[in-house]
Amino acid sequence: MSAEAALREAICGFAKSLFERGLTSGASGNISARLPDGGLLVTPTGSSFRDLDPARLSRFDAAGTLVEGDRPTKEMALHGAFYETRPGRTGAVVHLHSTHSVALSLLPETDPENALPPLTAYAVMKLGKVKLLPYFRPGDPAMGDAVRGLAGKRSAVLLANHGPVVAGKDLEAAVYAMEELEETARLALLLRGCNPRLLTGAQIADVVTTFDVEWKD
Repeated sequence: MSAEAALREAICGFAKSLFERGLTSGASGNISARLPDGGLLVTPTGSSFRDLDPARLSRFDAAGTLVEGDRPTKEMALHGAFYETRPGRTGAVVHLHSTHSVALSLLPETDPENALPPLTAYAVMKLGKVKLLPYFRPGDPAMGDAVRGLAGKRSAVLLANHGPVVAGKDLEAAVYAMEELEETARLALLLRGCNPRLLTGAQIADVVTTFDVEWKD
């Protein structure tokens, strides 16, 4: 099996797993992944993660031209901004409408600069600081501008009233980080009003240093 064929199968396999576990529903969510030749494979617009066809994924060449497959997700500007601002560090981007992450984006007390409270070391390790961006209409190119405005300092963002977006070094890393984001958002909601014991500044610094985590303001 070629590298491209394997990546097509992996995208569809991860997408189906995310759908079956309730992390996305209907025709929501989108995934992109970098090919060895510099092109991209992208999930098509209006498609469900439940039953993606590997042969129908949108295929872009290294110049960003659609050369094969169905029409891509309308969130291409969002995906493209991560590849543009984090070259060499972004091999895949995952965007979901997962329930707990969306709920966290609606709460007025959510910190725009660090949307996830430091509840576990793994959230810090896999995500760094998660920026809460304002609401944009789905498909609005301004989402890409907002990500570019972060100058590559964040690998994960939470779109207000919309959902999370995570960039990873490869498809597996992006999916795993997205799962960590949703699980941490769920914990944060479960613990609301309980005055949970957060990681201390020293504990966060230890994780950041030990695992070379991006933790920039």
